[in-house]
Amino acid sequence: MTEATQAETAPAADNKQASQNSRSYGRGNQDCRPITITRHYSRYAHGSVLVEVGETKVLVTCSVEDRTPRHVKEDCGWLTAEYSMLPGSTHTRNQRERFRVGGRTMEIQRLIGRSLRTAVDLTLTGERTFTIDADVIQADGGTRTASITGGYVAVFDALAKLKEAGELELIPIKFPIAAISLGVVNGQVMLDLDYEEDSAADVDANLVMNNQGQVIEFQTTSENAPLDRATLDTMLDVGRAGVNTLMQHIQTALTD
Repeated sequence: MTEATQAETAPAADNKQASQNSRSYGRGNQDCRPITITRHYSRYAHGSVLVEVGETKVLVTCSVEDRTPRHVKEDCGWLTAEYSMLPGSTHTRNQRERFRVGGRTMEIQRLIGRSLRTAVDLTLTGERTFTIDADVIQADGGTRTASITGGYVAVFDALAKLKEAGELELIPIKFPIAAISLGVVNGQVMLDLDYEEDSAADVDANLVMNNQGQVIEFQTTSENAPLDRATLDTMLDVGRAGVNTLMQHIQTALTD
């Protein structure tokens, strides 16, 4: 990675194509990769979604059990998440985590669970546990953010199925949420990094927001140099625009 240059002003975030059209799909800096959300992808889970963001593909399911962990209040529900990468999802075979969940996996699982719990009113679900399983089929950057976006659609469908069965009076969703990655690459703020861009980033981040533009989680890591306030503000603005694009895809998917 090249060392980020300190500056008074933020790195440019204009929508010009970077490095002479070097971004995948000929994108500008503020453009998302092509997004496809396929609902009801598998038969048995209460909610299931295949999320495709460029070459990244994640199968996300939501399963419902009529019980909750001991720490959950009476008459309330719980939502938790598990995340894994199939062995063939990466350039070289990825070992299965058979006996011990790695630190990266645990961090991602907690992020997915935390984010989705903000979207659901668990005081209205009854004593049920909603388990989100995010399985990465193919990884090209942004797997955790794709898992959150797909997880929202999966849990929405699971709740809708319970309502249709007469087990819930309403769909207890507070608001839609979505997540996207972004970073600073070669002095430019870029949205929705693929693997190659993420590997070269001086700063990388994951942004989770709701449809009201409120931040649920903003994870930012500087790889080579501290992050100045102007760059941080630019990243939030660019990220919000990206989340708005995802919200449009979610709305379209849920009305199909």
